[in-house]
Amino acid sequence: MRCSQTKSLAGGLWTLFFTLVAVSGLSAQPRLVLPEGSVIMVRTSSPLVSSTAKVGQTFETVVADTVRVDNYTAIPADSRIRGVVTFAQPANRQRSGVIEVNFDRLAMPDGKVYALSGKLTSTDSAERRQIESDPNSRVVLVGGRGGVGATIAGAGSEKSPASGILAVLGTMLSEARDVRVPAGTPLAVQLEQALVLSRRGNARAPDAFTIYTAAERIRAAQQALAQQNYYRGAINGQLDDATRRALFGFQIDKGITATGNLDWRTAQALGLSSTAGAGNAAVLSPEESSLLRRNAQGLVGRQRQDMAISTAGRLDTRRTYAEGDVELLFALSAFADNASLYEQLVRVSGNADGSALAGKSLVAAARRVDTALQRTRMSQEIQNAWSSIRTQLAVLDPTYR
Repeated sequence: MRCSQTKSLAGGLWTLFFTLVAVSGLSAQPRLVLPEGSVIMVRTSSPLVSSTAKVGQTFETVVADTVRVDNYTAIPADSRIRGVVTFAQPANRQRSGVIEVNFDRLAMPDGKVYALSGKLTSTDSAERRQIESDPNSRVVLVGGRGGVGATIAGAGSEKSPASGILAVLGTMLSEARDVRVPAGTPLAVQLEQALVLSRRGNARAPDAFTIYTAAERIRAAQQALAQQNYYRGAINGQLDDATRRALFGFQIDKGITATGNLDWRTAQALGLSSTAGAGNAAVLSPEESSLLRRNAQGLVGRQRQDMAISTAGRLDTRRTYAEGDVELLFALSAFADNASLYEQLVRVSGNADGSALAGKSLVAAARRVDTALQRTRMSQEIQNAWSSIRTQLAVLDPTYR
């Protein structure tokens, strides 16, 4: 009997030992901290419509791009962030519909789930400034005023009752239309509390999805922003509201997706990043690559119009075409096709190094357009449009000016 008790006690001690070792190993896993105020870009998985939305209703959004913190993956692309409707008002004849949402949960592709506290924000400069005019404002979607079926606005204090939202919005409700946000609409989620996550994988070269949070990086950014008159606060290495506002203003002026995060593209534009080869090359975001592709396709359309080529591809029989004009059309068409391929790669590949190499190839295609332009006389409209595209491509290759 005593022997049996001794074995039972020994077995219990060994079980306790291995349990403690396992817990210790879990707690020792490297952690990453995504600071309060960080912005995560997502896309809606289903429509949001104020005429049918109910308080407490949940909806899913998909993280658009991988989020890396100081060169380590924190949130993989295609992770899901859950939204919750906290206020809903359908439109009537006198006022537009309104929806308020918060975000409360992050689910990784591997099934790991984290509690999250986030609110809606905007990457549009006018909307963001209106929201930040009151740091305690409730952020809502207002029907009928934005390009995606709603505008984003700050409305009243977080401590005020929901009914106060309508009074604060005032004339913004004048269009009397419902909020209609289609599935696939990009939204910006801003963390209201720091998010502690497990580090995934090994360190890798910084790319377009990297967010810097280390104090020395923030301090360097503050110094660079101050030199360019964007920041007037203390050089303290803290990613506070004043620093985020300065980063946001800088991003707007430089044509970078405006989040207020100190991401790799922003650091590069501030002169903080090294340029040590393909591994450190920039990658456009899906939104930026989509804009580039649309601009390139529009430019091809303008050139076809200038050359009087029909939509069916028929040349004007009364016109004598110069070799340079035809060469430019072919170069522009090839560039537009390459821009479309580049967009596909950055949207679905998940391989930052491969996407960086694709960016170098895209710049090479642009140089062929430059060569063709030197052999013809282009209209001012074509010249201005191509100059805009060159500015976008300078993000991929700072030597391309």
